[in-house]
Amino acid sequence: MASEGMAGVLAAVLAGQGLRVQSCDSAPAGEPPAPVRLRKNVCYVVLAVFLSEQDEVLLVQEAKRECRGSWYLPAGRMEPGESIVEALQREVKEEAGLHCEPETLLSVEERGPSWVRFVFLARPTGGILKTSKEADAESLQAAWYPRTSLPTPLRAHDILHLVELAAQYRQQARHPLILPQELPCDLVCQRLVATFTSAQTVWVLVGTVGMPHLPVTACGLAPSEQRGGMKMAVLRLLQECLTLHHLVVEIKGLLGLQHLGRDHTDGICLNVLVTVAFRSPGIQDEPPKVRGENFIWWKVTEEGLQSQLLQRLQGSSVVPVNR
Repeated sequence: MASEGMAGVLAAVLAGQGLRVQSCDSAPAGEPPAPVRLRKNVCYVVLAVFLSEQDEVLLVQEAKRECRGSWYLPAGRMEPGESIVEALQREVKEEAGLHCEPETLLSVEERGPSWVRFVFLARPTGGILKTSKEADAESLQAAWYPRTSLPTPLRAHDILHLVELAAQYRQQARHPLILPQELPCDLVCQRLVATFTSAQTVWVLVGTVGMPHLPVTACGLAPSEQRGGMKMAVLRLLQECLTLHHLVVEIKGLLGLQHLGRDHTDGICLNVLVTVAFRSPGIQDEPPKVRGENFIWWKVTEEGLQSQLLQRLQGSSVVPVNR
């Protein structure tokens, strides 16, 4: 295997960069997954958290009949043909009257592959804050409130955790700045950086069909995979090449996100950091045996790359994925 090539691939993914999805190493049983389409079989939501230097949060007052008058963070569904950043900027302009730029992805939330919400820390770059005089079907108004004294009623209390997550990131960033990379993808899929560590040595699972690569698993949209969430696709791929009953698998979080949106490519690829360990630690210094010929464990020998990977693992330096 060309170690130099894999070292470059791993370095790019750790840096939050994207890589084209050429094919999938694992897919749901039965028919090949159909391309995903917004408004047909997937829904993506964008949400922005703004924190001012005075520790104030930007909120919008809802205009929808079912929650009219309540307050929430700027958020909404993506439209076909939009990139993730374009959707975020449109929603913030419509609901709050402001232009903005995302600073980093803060969190990804999912209810299975067909519903995914992307949460960003963002900053205003212009525009005029929407007042009650500009009330329309998008929102009644927008306003800044002290983070510790938000208005009531809130549309939902799930935003409280997101506001605190943003405040914690501002105080001490747990992961590098991560923004979506604009690369086409037809499916909802995940590229795995699946690791096994022993002492200060790290191995990474590599697919060997074609050029050596980080394995990619396609998420299914069937009810069974919806109920289990996106981790089902990760476990499926690992089950195909490892004996999992004596292993512990942990999905640490995201290293990056890919999506294009244009040209009917509504798929996303999440670059996911995963750990594999034996249930009885300390008895094995080598990674678990791989079944078949489609995968191998690659020992990371480049010192700087190994150090970076260990730091991301030990510090959980990833974007959290919540269900």
